[in-house]
Amino acid sequence: MTSEGQAAGRPASARDLGLDKKVVLVTGGTRGVGAGITRVLSDLGAVPVVCGRHPGTDADVEFVACDVRDADAVDAMVRGIAENHGRLDGVVNNAGGSPFALAADASPRFSSKIVELNLLAPLAVARAAQAVMTGQEAGGAIVNVSSVSGHRPSPGTSAYGAAKAGLDNMVTSLAIEWAPHVRINSVVCGAVLTEQAHLHYGDDDGVAAVGATIPMGRLAMPEDVGNAVAFLLSPMAGYITGSTLTVHGGGERPAFLAAATADNKM
Repeated sequence: MTSEGQAAGRPASARDLGLDKKVVLVTGGTRGVGAGITRVLSDLGAVPVVCGRHPGTDADVEFVACDVRDADAVDAMVRGIAENHGRLDGVVNNAGGSPFALAADASPRFSSKIVELNLLAPLAVARAAQAVMTGQEAGGAIVNVSSVSGHRPSPGTSAYGAAKAGLDNMVTSLAIEWAPHVRINSVVCGAVLTEQAHLHYGDDDGVAAVGATIPMGRLAMPEDVGNAVAFLLSPMAGYITGSTLTVHGGGERPAFLAAATADNKM
């Protein structure tokens, strides 16, 4: 593997995490972080099935049209995948997101839709998957893609941050309810370089400036998130459930370090 590939976080195809031929549903898996997760899973020999409202550009990946906010459509999709493949080994609840909107300006309907997409929809997908996985001898694993916005102030996306906080709390309860047959965890993401990064960070200079604030010196690549997801889906994480794995490059430097006048700059 080249150093460029390592920097992007993409694993060597020869790496064996025990995911070969495992059937994994990735919601919102056609672009951005979801597409990166799908690529990693494919590289590791898994059989990803992606869902979304519109198909992606990778014709080699199975696509199912589904609005994950529709619980009936979710139930039908999960049952269909299990019937077509004979099982469902893993689920990645990746679909989500939010445009910038100050809370005082956002309508109640807007906030409800954000919470529906980022909290209630993953719960519906997880419930449908659990119903299938519990009946399988090998059980299954679910990974929610969450955000640091649920663990620190999230101005401009307050409903999104609150929903992600709820998502991470939810795994602690479902891990107890569904053990030992179904494991469920969260990957808590920081800033990720996707095709929509400019909407949050601006042009290339803005992206670079944001990257400079991260201890690792760059934004995450979608494959960095994919690697963490693959680990939590794999047998290597067989005793891990109800947990959050933070993928944020070391987090954000505290503002006081730049503001302080003491001779302790970093």
